[in-house]
Amino acid sequence: MVKVLFGRDRLENERFIALRSHYGYDSFYCLPGIDGSHEKGGVEGEVGRFRRRHLVPVPKVASMAELNELLAAGDLLDDDRHIARRAETVGQAAGAEAAWLRELPDEPFDAVAILPAVKVETKGRICVRQSFYSVPVRLARRRIVVRLGASALEAVVDGRVVARHERSLHKGTEDLVLDHYLEILVRKPGAMPGSTALVQARAAGVFGPTHEAFWTEARRRLGDGAGTRALIGVLLFHRRMAPAVVIEAMEAALGIASVDPEVVAIEARRIEARRPPAPVVPIGTGARDVRPAPRLEGYDALLVGAGS
Repeated sequence: MVKVLFGRDRLENERFIALRSHYGYDSFYCLPGIDGSHEKGGVEGEVGRFRRRHLVPVPKVASMAELNELLAAGDLLDDDRHIARRAETVGQAAGAEAAWLRELPDEPFDAVAILPAVKVETKGRICVRQSFYSVPVRLARRRIVVRLGASALEAVVDGRVVARHERSLHKGTEDLVLDHYLEILVRKPGAMPGSTALVQARAAGVFGPTHEAFWTEARRRLGDGAGTRALIGVLLFHRRMAPAVVIEAMEAALGIASVDPEVVAIEARRIEARRPPAPVVPIGTGARDVRPAPRLEGYDALLVGAGS
């Protein structure tokens, strides 16, 4: 909402106008102040009831997706509930009402805010709503487009998605992807062990026991700097190969006492040749638009409806 006007009039946000136009519904607002305080008491009461029944004590969740699952589970539990002395349950009433609703459009609404000029720091981070997210470090000092949604954000450069993060629930947090820093870490391998991106990769399970074993063996045989560069050379394979393939190839290389990235690459190609091909989407590649081209067969029907 941009501004509350007199009575029920509002100056609406353009994204909200696009949302209701997409799904084909009208907006209706309560009167401001005490005159409209009674108009949605039932809704407010139901929100309070749901909160007390399903969200007390306050749940602890790790993500917005987990919170949404919790809310959906509580909603299902309420299907058998009766409101006041009504004979039908909440679920039955919702089913009867659904028959009168329009079908959803084939394409969901793109409910994101576009931030057109977000600056990338020298550390390869962007700051969005007071939280920090990594992008490929090659974009340092550039301004990029950010698509900010309720649960995720995407960094876009020249029409391509170069980074995607789950949106942080807290201010001041850092969400860093190890892959975004490989080009600089190969020049400064000493920064690898203490990097925040590595800590987060370990916590997420992306950097697993096989990576650890390969890195340990590479440093033992080649020294810290050269061994870390060998590991980074293998990590770069994740951009064009499935993770399971790279991990199996590392295990095969360790099995023959090798920490050469080229050996890992050869083993990975052998593994890929034995398996059915699987699509690999490198970091920075956006999803291809597969929507059909617009058609105009229904245009005359719109004209007829407008003149009736």
